[in-house]
Amino acid sequence: MGAIAEAIVAYAQPLLDLSDGDVDDVNKAFAFAQVFWNLALLPEEDRDAAIDEMKSTVDMTDNEFAEFKQRIVLPMIERHYEMFPAMHGRSPQKPNTVSVASTPSKDHPRTGRNAPCPCGSGLKYKRCCGRK
Repeated sequence: MGAIAEAIVAYAQPLLDLSDGDVDDVNKAFAFAQVFWNLALLPEEDRDAAIDEMKSTVDMTDNEFAEFKQRIVLPMIERHYEMFPAMHGRSPQKPNTVSVASTPSKDHPRTGRNAPCPCGSGLKYKRCCGRK
């Protein structure tokens, strides 16, 4: 699986964990993950209106939707901010110190150039420990 697919699966994992494993249920979890991904990318001032529009497409009472919003929708939006800070104009949290000696490129021969660096810096491997 490619890096993008792995990131999407990682983002959707809480919804996948709630599914029963049935193909239709897994597809539904991915569909909701896509909706929440798109909601996270909206400007905050437009997000509430979009969430209210979503309310009309799901078969839930007002109370059920309010609980769904608090338990699922808002945490998934926050998860997007945490997992993909650069998409929101935030820089990733970087550790105070990075030990380059502990992660020389010979220790990670299978790390792709554009993969996240294994040292945890939040940078691509080619821009961190993969530099010569």
